[in-house]
Amino acid sequence: MTETLPDAPAGMPEHPMPRAAGCPFDPPPALHALQAEAPVSRVRIWDGSSPWLITRHDHLRTLLGDPRVSADPAHPGYPHRNAGMKVSDQTRQTFLTMDDPEHARLRRMVTAPFAIKKMEALRPSIQRIVDDLIDELLAGPKPVDLVEAFALPVPSLVICELLGVPYEKHDFFQRNTKVIVRRTSTSEEVLAARAALTDYMDDLLSAKLAEPTDDLLSVLATERVATAEMTQRQAAEMGVLLLGAGHETTANMIALGTLALLQNPGQLALLRDAEDPELVAGAVEELLRYLNITHSGRRRVALEDIEVGGEVIRAGDGIIFANDIANRDPAAFTGDPDRLDLTRDARRHVAFGYGVHQCLGQPLARVELQVVYSTLYSRIPTLALATDIDQVKFKHDGIVYGVYELPVTW
Repeated sequence: MTETLPDAPAGMPEHPMPRAAGCPFDPPPALHALQAEAPVSRVRIWDGSSPWLITRHDHLRTLLGDPRVSADPAHPGYPHRNAGMKVSDQTRQTFLTMDDPEHARLRRMVTAPFAIKKMEALRPSIQRIVDDLIDELLAGPKPVDLVEAFALPVPSLVICELLGVPYEKHDFFQRNTKVIVRRTSTSEEVLAARAALTDYMDDLLSAKLAEPTDDLLSVLATERVATAEMTQRQAAEMGVLLLGAGHETTANMIALGTLALLQNPGQLALLRDAEDPELVAGAVEELLRYLNITHSGRRRVALEDIEVGGEVIRAGDGIIFANDIANRDPAAFTGDPDRLDLTRDARRHVAFGYGVHQCLGQPLARVELQVVYSTLYSRIPTLALATDIDQVKFKHDGIVYGVYELPVTW
């Protein structure tokens, strides 16, 4: 049982909030109400604390770009996602949970490998991976679980190739990553999963130091660890971060995006028949906006008093940014933002965050999704859900939203 704070008003909404039954692609209705009536308001989370919840698109971008807002979970008042993540956050830091200048120093070490031009250069190899997996789908039995057979292998193969991690270890790192992103994992489970991944990455870096190859981990080992710009353990933790973020989020976008399109056949037909790369690129941005798989919100803490939306967030107050409802804000996205419209200009979405901490791997995710969405449905034009949508199990208990399985046929 969580402890109720003495100063918490009665009726304060709990966060996270439940989605409406039968509306798996939409944010919780309570978020819509807050965005309209109290866009900057307090909520109660698992430990009884009451951070601020930010629901409007303009407020979110303003605060995420404000240096008075910290990503460091060591600050008192930081709104941890659960007990497991609290222990993990306080015992292990990556550049994602650091403030400048240390954040900028470490992030710069891996910015160049994820530059847009370098990610575009990977397009042919990503296309090959996607085509090979579709060949296997078409040659195998049906129905098939699209998550296991396609959505998870695509980004896993890509990030393994980029980092220099043997794909043969995918069961190991996927299993441990699932423990880390599950809301119900205990602190002991999260710490054990992180330790297993970091130890493995540490050993791999030792091998790269001895015999470098053409991959990102070899670059970290020979150019950063060998020159003492970072410790080998820091490099290992960075490798774990890149490996996890590089497959978990994109895999969920592939599967959840496919399900959303199957439920919107007109939009699916538009994408399936698209010959213009710009239409495909725009469709990816709209799906990122519409689905927003990082549904538990980005977490921060105020370092100074900040006034926003008629409220004063005091120094030491926790802040949760509800990017899912911010991406449905009618003030930012016209033409019924609750509707999937692949022709919409959705480029201002905040699915990748905003400000200095916005997602480092977004150029890679965009290329992967563009290749997948422009290939899967054209090569399997009769792709269909092999069960009723009511039977699909969604990841309501995960930090990253998606589906556990997606049975499809053709």
